[in-house]
Amino acid sequence: MANTPQARKRIRRNNRRAEINTARMSRIRSFLKKVESAVDAGDKSAASDALKAAQPELARGVARGVLHKNTAARKMSRLSKRVSAL
Repeated sequence: MANTPQARKRIRRNNRRAEINTARMSRIRSFLKKVESAVDAGDKSAASDALKAAQPELARGVARGVLHKNTAARKMSRLSKRVSAL
């Protein structure tokens, strides 16, 4: 258990950051699901629009530190490939 004031503060900060990062990842996943559902429906225009909306979200996740840059690049590459295959 945390006994020092700075350790208690660190626990509070970690909990707050975890909430923020969870919300950010949830937002990113929502954007990715929109692209995937449009691809599954076979709607190329909706899929490309959703992909354009998802790209800055992935980049923002990388900038904020909730995603590794290679993970974001891999996801973007795979989604782009699926959209262009429509």
